[in-house]
Amino acid sequence: MLKIDGVILKQMLISGANNLYNHYPEIDSLNVFPVPDGDTGTNMNLTMSSGAKEVFNKNSTSISAVAKDFARGLLMGARGNSGVILSQIFRGFAEGLENQTEVDAIGLANAFMNGKNVAYKAVMRPVEGTILTVIREAATALNDVVEKDMPIDQCLDIIFDEAQKSLAHTPDLLPVLKEVGVVDSGGAGLCKILEGFAKALHNEIVEKNMPSVTENTEPYIPSKPSAEHGSVQAKFKHEEFGYCTQFLMQLPDQKHLPEDKKSYNEKKFKAVLEAHGNSIVCVSDGDLVKVHIHTLRPGNILTYAQQFGEFKMIKIDNMSEQHEELLLEDQKNNKQSESYSSEEDKIKVLTAAPKEKREYALITVAVGSGIEKLFTSLSSDCLIVSGGQTMNPSTADFVEAIKHANAKNVFLFPNNGNIIMAANQAAELLQDEYNIKVIPTKTIPEGLVACMVFNPTSTVSENESSMLDNISAVKSGEITYAIKDTTIDGVTVEKDKFMGITGKKIVCCHKHKINTLMDLLSKMIDDDTSIITIICGQDITDDERTMVTDLVKARYSDSCDISIEDGQQPVYSFFVSVE
Repeated sequence: MLKIDGVILKQMLISGANNLYNHYPEIDSLNVFPVPDGDTGTNMNLTMSSGAKEVFNKNSTSISAVAKDFARGLLMGARGNSGVILSQIFRGFAEGLENQTEVDAIGLANAFMNGKNVAYKAVMRPVEGTILTVIREAATALNDVVEKDMPIDQCLDIIFDEAQKSLAHTPDLLPVLKEVGVVDSGGAGLCKILEGFAKALHNEIVEKNMPSVTENTEPYIPSKPSAEHGSVQAKFKHEEFGYCTQFLMQLPDQKHLPEDKKSYNEKKFKAVLEAHGNSIVCVSDGDLVKVHIHTLRPGNILTYAQQFGEFKMIKIDNMSEQHEELLLEDQKNNKQSESYSSEEDKIKVLTAAPKEKREYALITVAVGSGIEKLFTSLSSDCLIVSGGQTMNPSTADFVEAIKHANAKNVFLFPNNGNIIMAANQAAELLQDEYNIKVIPTKTIPEGLVACMVFNPTSTVSENESSMLDNISAVKSGEITYAIKDTTIDGVTVEKDKFMGITGKKIVCCHKHKINTLMDLLSKMIDDDTSIITIICGQDITDDERTMVTDLVKARYSDSCDISIEDGQQPVYSFFVSVE
């Protein structure tokens, strides 16, 4: 086979997505930190699934069209740094195939090279020994040896083999990988994708199987929040659930409109959507318009939209009927869906969507009923996007939240270093419609401080400056349990014991969580500390909270103001901040 078209590329993409799905728990287990929320495999899997879903029911023979659709699906479904970088690789890959119906080995090698270039540009400070290294070395190696009339299957074999070699080399480039004895997890995920591509070209298309889960590879599945603080649906009245309506519409040539079509005006189109529903996402890409809306009259929306183009995909779910089923299902198995089903509707809207655009909105990532209350108590303009350490929100989740907030100026608080890139990507997508500022908060305490100093009477720049200044003065720490034995940063960690983490380093490990907390505090507090805040997780009993309060006040109340809060966050027994 000397050339491939869109049909074959689609087979490759789905095979690659399925191969990653079958192995994502293994990728999760490569996490350097032995924390129970290692999620690189999960994030990459959900990102790839979003891309595969975008092309699954399409039968275009154009390799450019299929690559573009796939890249768009990845973009909206991207989760975590690994998922965002993956989306950028295939964004560049798609750009390298633009306007082509089919491609030979040289064209495919050029597309991979362009994917590498775009991914590197998307990362402000690229780190070698990561997924970036793997795509760079593999794409470059292929580009160096590719020849005219080289079979495409040989081309894929080369890039897969070179990716594996690069992956094996990552511990030599990133010392922490060598210390812990693992390869880079993002690079490993990319290798699984490329392996799936190669197998497809050898007539061995990978099917989706249940992942092989062992004691050492089982991913952490976070518990779902209660209905009281649940999703959008849990906050609306029953009659307002309506229908989750999604469609992809192709617009005709605007210069040569058919007699039965009207000229498309994006601003007017969105205004009509906003008048007939909420939780709206409307993204235009060339001649394609993708829409998500919660409405009581889906037929009216579809009739209106069809004046401007023809539907490529329509999906309507009755949320009123699904509501009770979803709650029962959550209680029964507490498991996230890993199918190609919708990954939207993650926003916990604690205030109704305003009909008129307001001046400010604060959108923050959080999990745990107590933490949600802490954020919303600081501002009536605060919306919660469900997620954080245990489940990173996607770009689409942020886009939906921004749309729902309906504000001229939006501050986004990711509250996790692994979520910042997805937040930035959402802000870039909507930059023409909203003034969005991503405040790079890496922890819940930083997010709380940033929200605390927000002043609705100040300008955007004044608020941004104040937020950045205040989060720089916060030291954050956390307590969680270890999922495996290891030694990292000179600290010996034993499975099931509790670790104290601050500044991306494990600084202590003890059998008892409260002993770990006190040791962590001793390492974080200095002579300049004046405020200590401790947020207790859902595993902390009333007796333990009382014990923590007594111990911390006995040791530090003479020099510091102390606040003990109930966060109810999963996985992390304590979040700690000192100022």
